Amino acid sequence: LVFDFDETIVAENSDDSVVRTAPGQALPERLRHNQRQGSYNEHMQRVLAFLGDQGVRAADFKAVYENIPLTPGMQELFQFLSKNQELFEVVLISDANMFGIEAKLRAAGVHSLFRKIFSNPSSFDKRGYLTLGPYHSHKCLDCPANMCKRKILTEYLAERAQEEVKFERVFYVGDGANDFCPSVALTSADVAFPRKGFPMHRMTQEMEKKQPGAFQATVVPWESGTEVARYLQELLKT
Repeated sequence: LVFDFDETIVAENSDDSVVRTAPGQALPERLRHNQRQGSYNEHMQRVLAFLGDQGVRAADFKAVYENIPLTPGMQELFQFLSKNQELFEVVLISDANMFGIEAKLRAAGVHSLFRKIFSNPSSFDKRGYLTLGPYHSHKCLDCPANMCKRKILTEYLAERAQEEVKFERVFYVGDGANDFCPSVALTSADVAFPRKGFPMHRMTQEMEKKQPGAFQATVVPWESGTEVARYLQELLKT
């Protein structure tokens, strides 16, 4: 079971949430308009450097991440998963950052549910600034330069196969365009859970229109995590 983080587990984009630590809870004009220069990952590096200059430190970031609300029904989905831990291997693939994700998952009491978290490396430097790096490099033309989730997922499944772990099926819960790329690699045994009305959902619908049958996984759109839990629960009965 693969989760995305921003606007999937949590109800916001955590990169936007950190702006609450800035003076007046806003970024200066120059940072708001330079997102186009280079990648989004590089834009966030500049944002974090600016926040560091303003005196924002680990405790401030931690407080913001911990207080990001969970998406509706996510708590129920996590309760279901913790009751059925022996049936699911849970991983998280996110283009956010490691520090923020771990802070939130710990605060929500669900960190131990995740076998592995894949995200951009982040740490505090000597000055106490939160720094961010790219996750990896890849050749996928559809994904941002710092992360292709399909590459991460296929490599993870290959690695688990070498360890002789065989999954009956893969479930993918996401919302964004970067979640569409890995979901295209799913098979007919697998299930994609795109968040209703978000880019991943629209892209699966467009693909189905243009190339019927090309998207192999079963598509189950969701608005609340309880719908995902209910679907998994039904599946366990069969």
